[in-house]
Amino acid sequence: MARPDKAAAVAELTTAFRDSSAAVLTEYRGLTVAELKELRRSLAGNATYNVVKNTLSKIAAREAGLDILEPMLEGPSAIAFVTGDPVTVAKSLRAFTREHPLLVLKGGVLDGSPLSAEDIRKLADLESREVLLAKLAGGFVAPATQLASVLMAPVRQLAQVLGALAAKAAADPTWAGGDGASATDPAPAATESAEAAPAESEPESEAPAAEAAEAPAATESEEAAPAAETTDEAPAAESTETTETDGVADASSDS
Repeated sequence: MARPDKAAAVAELTTAFRDSSAAVLTEYRGLTVAELKELRRSLAGNATYNVVKNTLSKIAAREAGLDILEPMLEGPSAIAFVTGDPVTVAKSLRAFTREHPLLVLKGGVLDGSPLSAEDIRKLADLESREVLLAKLAGGFVAPATQLASVLMAPVRQLAQVLGALAAKAAADPTWAGGDGASATDPAPAATESAEAAPAESEPESEAPAAEAAEAPAATESEEAAPAAETTDEAPAAESTETTETDGVADASSDS
């Protein structure tokens, strides 16, 4: 390869290392072209899979500050440059190796930290980013839901109390008035009017008092009347006795 072409290839690989969140190195010895296409399709959207030359890849890794990858660049090498979810890429690679054992995982790098083949398999056991984000969102929503429930609890309790009071008032109309008063009791204003009425009637009550004051005089006159009658009858009795005495005297004189 001419020097300008090599320089362009190195620059392209260096950019790929720097722009990728992770890189997984594999050995593809024995895989067919069709199988490599199938592997690329399984990684689409999360990684690009490129067959590389070890010499140029080592130079690009050094320029990208990933010297840890140089020992892995031996034999037929292809690199999966991860631009999406590393967990999804690890799952796809592991699934492919189960169906195509000729694909060998060498290792890789994740956010500048080295990965062994075993680390990549463990990474495949993790949940994908979508699942983790869903759980994280659920964790944020749960406290908000609990807070809303706590804030709404007094409102619900008040509604229950008011509902119970309304039901009790409907079942027992006398209960709503309080202190044994019924719904038919007169209004306070009517009661005050009833209490004010006797004050207006007080002048009428004075008339019986005056009549009562005059009544004893009449009674005394009536009581005095029998005494007079008794006085009048007494002379009548005396006159009778006198007459009888005179009769006796006259009889004696005749004899």
